[in-house]
Amino acid sequence: MIETLLGGLLGGAFRLAPELLKWLDRKGERGHELAMQDKALEFEKLRGAQRMSEMGAGADAAWNVGAIETLREAVAAQGQSSRVRWADALSISVRPVITYWFMALYCAAKMAAFAAAMAAGAGWGAAVLHAWTDADQALWAGVLNFWFLGRVFDRVRP
Repeated sequence: MIETLLGGLLGGAFRLAPELLKWLDRKGERGHELAMQDKALEFEKLRGAQRMSEMGAGADAAWNVGAIETLREAVAAQGQSSRVRWADALSISVRPVITYWFMALYCAAKMAAFAAAMAAGAGWGAAVLHAWTDADQALWAGVLNFWFLGRVFDRVRP
């Protein structure tokens, strides 16, 4: 009798085992499909972001080309005569006047610093060292390079 009972139970278990394995396999397949869909969605998001970035880079490049062309046209237009003598004279004088005005203000500020140091009781040497800073040295080097190094490049250019 026990053999009959065990045989029935084992037969039922062996009959249910393939169904249980099929159910587990389907569950694994569904999980795998879901994971693959998530990966495909991530990939599409990345591809969309890359396309947007490419479109943005293309727009930036087009804008830069347009900006450079506009600047080139503006610089070329500045060099052309308007055939109105007073307007051309005013246009030509703007940069030198601004340069001289800046230099006058700069020299006045440096003289004021020198005078203040002298009034505070500093000697000539200390007053000069107080008035002349590292920023002044950098500015002076830039001015000299602009004026004299430009001539060297002008001679080298054909």
